[in-house]
Amino acid sequence: MNRLTQGIIAVILIVGGYTAFNTIYTVSEVEQAVITQFGKPVGNPITTAGLKIKVPFIQEVNPIDRRVLEWDGNPSDMPTKDKLYISVDLFARWRITDPLQYFLRLRDERSAQSRLDDILGSETRNAVAKHELIEIIRTTKDRIPLRDAMLTEVERQQDIGSLVPIQKGRLLVEREIFKAAAEKVRVFGIELLDIRFKRINYNESVRPTIYERMISERRQIAERFLSEGNGEAARIRGNRERELSRIQSEAYRKVEEIRGLADAKATDIYSTAYNQNPQSVDFYEFTRTMQAYKTMVAEGTTLVLSTDSDMFKFFKGMDPNNLVGKPFDGQKGSALALQPN
Repeated sequence: MNRLTQGIIAVILIVGGYTAFNTIYTVSEVEQAVITQFGKPVGNPITTAGLKIKVPFIQEVNPIDRRVLEWDGNPSDMPTKDKLYISVDLFARWRITDPLQYFLRLRDERSAQSRLDDILGSETRNAVAKHELIEIIRTTKDRIPLRDAMLTEVERQQDIGSLVPIQKGRLLVEREIFKAAAEKVRVFGIELLDIRFKRINYNESVRPTIYERMISERRQIAERFLSEGNGEAARIRGNRERELSRIQSEAYRKVEEIRGLADAKATDIYSTAYNQNPQSVDFYEFTRTMQAYKTMVAEGTTLVLSTDSDMFKFFKGMDPNNLVGKPFDGQKGSALALQPN
């Protein structure tokens, strides 16, 4: 075989291989394909995986993803129905269900993401503008927050710390956005699977005011709790003082009762002991008078007694030399001034 023949065979093999390479193609399990001829789609989209054949050189394979795709929008500022500007961050999941329509209208995923930005952003803005902020923040209208259930009657009357009742809730707002956006993206061969609010925050310009209002409300609640605590403490102290006074009063009454009973018992004992005969009576009178002298007369005490006083009779037999003052003359009605040495 000469060189010319070898060259021809080599050229035929190269051309045949290149032709086969441009004729046979594969579609994976996560892809679907649209065949175009001179830029225009021909035939039905290829939706099954495997080894496929096309017309070489004039037809081109355009793979299209068939998996669930992600759309993650940028945070966007928008007003609510109650005129509060918030920053809403939304995300969604979607997939391509009609590859031919998708290819004719969008061509690639970048165009699809851009169109989703427009549609979902617009529908989100419309839904947020129709609802108050609390409707977007709260999950459902049927859920009762724990602190709402724990409010006292006074707190409910003052409307402190309670949440505003809602009509729909965040889930229904998301469904509204999903329903409106799903109809609009269907014409592009796209099926919208789900959307969710990822983050909702106040706009930077209103955050300081909102935070100050929140701080003021928390401070108001704290002051109310402090006032209630002080009132409760005053009530407890008052009860303590009243209970202490009651206990002291009862103790004093008990002591006086015991002391009265003791005095009565002692008097009864004295009466029994000193009423045995006239001598014991005189002795009791003498001892009691001496005890009275001890209590009445101290050092430096001047005692003035009438001669007819019962207490004076025990001084009649005393030695005048031991008395300081005017001597007793023995006449009834005279007085004696005496001073202990």
